[in-house]
Amino acid sequence: MKYQDINLIPPEELGIGSNIKLNVCEHEVDMYWKVAIEVLEVIAENNRKGEPTVMVVPYGPIGPYARMAELVNKYRISLKNCVFINMDEYLKEDLTYIDYDHPLSFRGGMDRTFYSKVDDELNVLPENRIFPEPGNEGRVLEIIEKYGKLDMVFGGVGINGHYAFNEPPEADENVTPEEFAQRPTRKLKIARETRTINAFMNCGANIEAIPENCITVGMKEIMMAKKIRMCMPRDWNAAALRKVLHGGVTASVPCSLFQNHPDALLYAAKVATACPVSEIRVYNK
Repeated sequence: MKYQDINLIPPEELGIGSNIKLNVCEHEVDMYWKVAIEVLEVIAENNRKGEPTVMVVPYGPIGPYARMAELVNKYRISLKNCVFINMDEYLKEDLTYIDYDHPLSFRGGMDRTFYSKVDDELNVLPENRIFPEPGNEGRVLEIIEKYGKLDMVFGGVGINGHYAFNEPPEADENVTPEEFAQRPTRKLKIARETRTINAFMNCGANIEAIPENCITVGMKEIMMAKKIRMCMPRDWNAAALRKVLHGGVTASVPCSLFQNHPDALLYAAKVATACPVSEIRVYNK
């Protein structure tokens, strides 16, 4: 593009020339409806063909789930032949799952916000509600290989451009994009900036309440998906959005690797398309 500083690209020119498609939504809730509709379109098409649906799904953003549940129940879209692999979960200091009933647990959260809202005769079977497991990290890849496909991945993008909990390498690590793209499901330390923004979003900015460890589906498995869908609903997504779309492909911005994927799309709320540099100048006047 003609702009040397990607932070100065006007919002209306974002996405031009990028291999990642951009879908700008007027409001955050519009994004959630669009994601819910696309997810259910994939499932409905597989149902028509008599095929299973295999997806990697997030517990963030959670906005699509209420809408998915409403559409599933209203239009009687069966999820019985779906396999939902959740992206990640927080871990305790001993690298086991945080408790299911912990307010931050993604396992408990999925049940509260989605599975409990879907009519039983339409719901994902309990044995097909998968989370990456500490000590059994290879299970996610085994499931994908068993079905011979991964239809779709959708989830939010972190403040540092991460996806799931695939945090950028530390500054002293020399990791190529190709190497990072091969990192599988694993346990790891959560970056401080991720813990900070999660604390801001989820527990009154109490960073000590956010666990330091997690388990995440890896970029290796995510890159196997036929469709990759990213969500950026917040104003603090603005800088990462530009790096993902128009920066170089680098492990330091994990979602930038999706520039090399054949079907990657970024859903962004309008507030996430603002020019970060311009906003800073306004504040400094």
